[in-house]
Amino acid sequence: MKRITFSICILLTILSCKQSTPEQSLNEDTTKTRDYAASLDTGKGVINNTNSPHVKLKSIDIGDCRWTEGFWAEKWKVAEETMIPHMGVILKGDIGHGYNNFKIAAGLKEGEHKGFWWHDGDFYKWMEAKMYIYGVNKDEKIVEEIDEIIDVIAQAQQADGYLSTPAIIREDIEPFTNRKYHELYNSGHLMTSACIHYRLTGKTNFLDIAVKHADYLYKIFSPKPDHLKRFGFNQTQIMGLVELYRTTKDKRYLELAEQFINMRGTYKIEDDETTLGYPIGDMVQERVPLREETEAVGHAVLALYFYAGAADVYAETGEKELIDALERLWDNVTNKKMYITGAIGQTHYGRSSRLDKIEEGFIDEYMMPNMTAYNETCANICNSMFNYRMLTLTGDAKHADIMELVLHNSGLSGISLDGKNYYYSNPLRKIEGALDYEKMNVEFPERQPYLKCFCCPPNLVRTIAKSPGWAYSKSENGIAVNLYGANELNTTLLDGSTIKLTQKTDYPWDGAVKITVDESKADAFDILLRIPSWAKGTQIYVNGTKAAEAVPGTFAKIERKWAAGDEITIDMPMETKFIEGHPRIEEVRNQVALKRGPVVYCIESADLPEKTDITNVYLSSDKKLIPTSRPDFLGGVTTLEGEILIRKDKLGQMYQEVSVPEFKSFKTNFIPYYAWSNRGQGEMTVFLPVIWN
Repeated sequence: MKRITFSICILLTILSCKQSTPEQSLNEDTTKTRDYAASLDTGKGVINNTNSPHVKLKSIDIGDCRWTEGFWAEKWKVAEETMIPHMGVILKGDIGHGYNNFKIAAGLKEGEHKGFWWHDGDFYKWMEAKMYIYGVNKDEKIVEEIDEIIDVIAQAQQADGYLSTPAIIREDIEPFTNRKYHELYNSGHLMTSACIHYRLTGKTNFLDIAVKHADYLYKIFSPKPDHLKRFGFNQTQIMGLVELYRTTKDKRYLELAEQFINMRGTYKIEDDETTLGYPIGDMVQERVPLREETEAVGHAVLALYFYAGAADVYAETGEKELIDALERLWDNVTNKKMYITGAIGQTHYGRSSRLDKIEEGFIDEYMMPNMTAYNETCANICNSMFNYRMLTLTGDAKHADIMELVLHNSGLSGISLDGKNYYYSNPLRKIEGALDYEKMNVEFPERQPYLKCFCCPPNLVRTIAKSPGWAYSKSENGIAVNLYGANELNTTLLDGSTIKLTQKTDYPWDGAVKITVDESKADAFDILLRIPSWAKGTQIYVNGTKAAEAVPGTFAKIERKWAAGDEITIDMPMETKFIEGHPRIEEVRNQVALKRGPVVYCIESADLPEKTDITNVYLSSDKKLIPTSRPDFLGGVTTLEGEILIRKDKLGQMYQEVSVPEFKSFKTNFIPYYAWSNRGQGEMTVFLPVIWN
């Protein structure tokens, strides 16, 4: 195995943490790795918050819910049969080279490190996705494959616990000398993936690696040496450490997770030897301490991972300042910087409100470009991850609304319908010739079979794979329905009693949902039904009798003694609605988007006359759009069919006089936004000008 030369500063930090010799420390760590298993928590949630004291809605176990038919069952099946296996071929081969890096670091293969510094973390995400699939289908071949990989990773790990392949392989990189190497990003995904593997298999082979690595991190970071204070800017390690704490009950990991929050904004913001080569300040959320921050700034993924990690810490500590900050930042993101699709991160390059250079992230409030909208797939997924955590903390249905919005729109748009091609950025408008893709590094005219920066694809597929675990939560005395889709639930309530439910629906294409109680305890308990904020006029019945008031944007609570065979029916009217933006969003003034239920729609060139410019397409307020089920089109969708207006006279100059425009009618259909760009290159838009009659 290739030897690493550690920098003197980090070596001194490690040695100063304990009075024992390095040999004694190594022996103690080995003993711990061998003996800690007896105290492990057996919770199996996507996030294991069963024993978290400041959580209102607790996770169900992975595998307790499975999609059975319809929209999410089909997406999950594609993930199981195509997305994840196909991605494995890429990442384990010479194109994706993720596995090769571990083999080289382990001394099992000759070669050089390939890919970005954070490629290890992307490989861990793919491993995590495979385990979610195993949690439902119980295919032991998945565990066998993952265990082979774990053995290689164990050989790559250094004796002191360090594990990041670029520094292990390359002679010119020393551990934790420059934060641009994203070592803690890799750490976070390692710990999270290892926890999920343990929860689903009961094996500690991967967890042993994570524990050894976390102990190493604690040794070098807990003394708070000056040269390490600015590390941890891509904050997956916070989530990973909290999950490791929940799994092992070792409080040091929670302490370290909180320390990474507390360090932000406590030092002078200037370039030094640890930051060279990567933007500083608001770009990485280090100018203002989290508890004092008033707006979402900088790189959107870094910000939302940070918020999600802070939410995990709050679940354990209950610190009011922390949850107040998260609520404030949620409001800023959702109500001033989020797209109608749930996407976030308006620009590729720009400046924060405090004039720091930023990339792939937030700019000013209500500044929402459509054609150059960046909306990195990872950022959109992070938005759903953060909102899932906020849902568990607060029990507020508004967070599940955002989860649902992302899942049905800006999340799925990151991958093709066949599961083999990917978008990094997700604009809301595409105009042929308007962008020079040759000068861009992650924007493309069509989805790509491989992205050199491969963080988004595994992030998306692991989200699809774990989606059944988000569908329900355990309340204080019952069960909450967070997401709708045909499924079966077989779990236990917090008192240990069994509950089995069957959900039948064609959601999101139809708002009718039937939930049957198949088994439950005899005592009264609650079933909480999320009423989406768009679902005005919803009616709820139990066994044919109206049962509860349905207030949009809340959970409707039904408390009663349930019996096998009881049926809940929910009728959510799904009208096609015109949605306009805030008056300060200049790009969509006098334009509207189409939304039906949770699904946002768009129009593409493929559904327009040849050579029609998307900018010449108008909606008419008196032309009805009819929902039409098309099971054999774009993987099975409901389109909106009707007449649009196409402007005949064209604008050829920058500015010119205008008279009454000429229009012609054209019958076409609108498709769900997530399904765009699956029929070759062409133009697309979500927002359209409207003519009011």
